[in-house]
Amino acid sequence: MELYTVLDYERLAKEKLVKDAWEYFNYGMGRKWCFQDSIEAFSRYRIRSRVLQDVSKRSLATSVLGQSIPYPICISPTACHFFAHPDGEEATAKAAEAAGALMVLSCDAGSSMEDVTMAAPGGLRWMGIYPFTDRQLTEYTIRKAEKLGFKALVVTVDSPVLGIVGAVAELFEQDHVLNHPSYRMPVYEADIPSARAAKQESIKNHFEYLREMQYNPKATWEYIRWIKKVTSLPVVCKGILTAESASDAANAGVDGILVSAHGGRQQESSPAPIDALAEVVEAVHGRGVEVYMDGGVRTGTDVFKALGRGARAVFLGRPILWGLACQGPEGVTNVLQILRDQLDAILALAGCISPNDIPPGTVVHESYYHMNRGISQ
Repeated sequence: MELYTVLDYERLAKEKLVKDAWEYFNYGMGRKWCFQDSIEAFSRYRIRSRVLQDVSKRSLATSVLGQSIPYPICISPTACHFFAHPDGEEATAKAAEAAGALMVLSCDAGSSMEDVTMAAPGGLRWMGIYPFTDRQLTEYTIRKAEKLGFKALVVTVDSPVLGIVGAVAELFEQDHVLNHPSYRMPVYEADIPSARAAKQESIKNHFEYLREMQYNPKATWEYIRWIKKVTSLPVVCKGILTAESASDAANAGVDGILVSAHGGRQQESSPAPIDALAEVVEAVHGRGVEVYMDGGVRTGTDVFKALGRGARAVFLGRPILWGLACQGPEGVTNVLQILRDQLDAILALAGCISPNDIPPGTVVHESYYHMNRGISQ
């Protein structure tokens, strides 16, 4: 199969992945409304191109939290890369380093923070965490991230309880998964009392501990303020979809917001991130908070639309896993290159030369063209 688009990678990945892996990666909550709409919502936006602009000299370079990146396409935190490739997150990290892409490592990675750092020592990495039930685990992970050179923390804030239910949830209770040699989550094997106690028990107990730590229904914005006090690393909150929560995040002192619906895995009726993006951007305007977007991006045009609606960069989840499943690290770099090339083309076609210089009003909702603008007929 010739692989020219991200959707080509999706089709091949479905063929190559074992059924359990595909079902896990492709999971969407309930009737999958949010999962599907996050992709389809991009079709509701139009690009108002400005023609006859000099676009002969273009650059995709930008920065996130003061860190330079060659293009505004980054890698989201996703779990279980070993389902897609035997080297797991280490393979993804090597690909990210080769492509110059920022990678967020999930706390649910099967590869340790140390191994990922050793695999790609020159890569730009942020660390993904949750507001863990045991704050000792949170601080232990933060200290390790600081020591290993991670440049920011991405705190997932949309999961007070587990969203995965049904057959996919039961998958992780089956012996062939529990006994898989790569299926350990090293972050939860920290040198703290609660983790040591869990490790002494069975492998199943290890994952019960993971769920107990990761899903914390008592967490509030006070938790984020505490994180800000215990580290000098920038803090990004992932999973915000409303102006109200965006304002709360800014009040808590966060440095960035990743507008995300968790891939449609938590709520079936969450809005598509591209639809929620503008209200989040508006809510924190002028408050020194960078805004990014994750969800449904499949083309460079999607990337451009997110940038035009106010995102500083976009983050990819499933497309990275598809690339990894199809061609290993090379597949990840190819997926990033496809999107990079498409973004460069649409940038020129829209009359722009930089992702940081897209004029307001360039990307509009389709309703723009259904309004009575009082123009004489």
